[in-house]
Amino acid sequence: MDSTLEEPKIVKNIVHAGTKVVPFRDGTKVKFHYQTRKCDEARTLIDDSRAHGQKPMELVLGKKFKLEVWESIVQQMALHEVARFRCDRSLVQQYPFVSKTIRDAQKPREERKHCCGMTVQNEGIGYRDLDELFTHPQDLEFTIEILSIESPDEYEKESWQLGDDEKRALVGRLREQGNAAYRANDLAAARDAYSYATGIIEQLMLKEKPDEPEWIELAQMKVPLLLNYSQCKLLERDYYAAIEHCTEALKYDPHCVKALFRRGKAHAGAWNFDRARADFERAAELDSALQTAVGKELAKLQEQQRLRDVEDRLKYQKLF
Repeated sequence: MDSTLEEPKIVKNIVHAGTKVVPFRDGTKVKFHYQTRKCDEARTLIDDSRAHGQKPMELVLGKKFKLEVWESIVQQMALHEVARFRCDRSLVQQYPFVSKTIRDAQKPREERKHCCGMTVQNEGIGYRDLDELFTHPQDLEFTIEILSIESPDEYEKESWQLGDDEKRALVGRLREQGNAAYRANDLAAARDAYSYATGIIEQLMLKEKPDEPEWIELAQMKVPLLLNYSQCKLLERDYYAAIEHCTEALKYDPHCVKALFRRGKAHAGAWNFDRARADFERAAELDSALQTAVGKELAKLQEQQRLRDVEDRLKYQKLF
């Protein structure tokens, strides 16, 4: 058969015309609602992004989304356009898995189920209609409504969209934002900025071999963020979170005096007196300039412990 006579694999029908034609390029973010139907006589509904309060779909072009046909069809549309696309079964083989991922995202984390090749073979995808679609592939119809189209320079990229150099630059900006928020006594904003920056560094560290020069450099970038975060937690009296982050900083830099001193204060706040004393004394050993400050902390610690002992004796006396 002459290939020119073959039916196209994507057939578009406009439901409502759009308001503006926007150029697409890699990095463009498209937000849209969608319905997915079988191409049977009943046009059986499979998914509807407006159901159950679900958020619109967001697609960043050029990021190799699992369902490539969606990238193709949204680029045939204008802003606020509504259109139906009948797509050949060969283009939608991944749809059951994409649908499962989206559906699972609406569930509590503990109810989500990992889906690998062996699981599919033995137990199925986990949704009866998707299992049936996977077993008996067929053409699908997507009704797409374009809500917004943003070029890469019109929105702030999420961390997963950034290259490694962009991530490093973002870490620096987040640290500055956190410091500014801390000076303004906005602890929540400071804490969030430090936490976000720490998460980005962790993403970068996963690409490197532990203890290699690149990994060590990233670890050194992470330490001050952990210390700043722990200071916020100290001021919020979340002592165990402060202890946890100081301890992590000490894994990267065992001689970090700030981490020892702040962990000592957190241990004191949590009434872990022996551990607090050990951290304060070790900090003073490493930096003799801290002798006076450590002396004051140890005196406060001794008074805390004395008061604790008095409270314990009073409680004990009440028992008899």
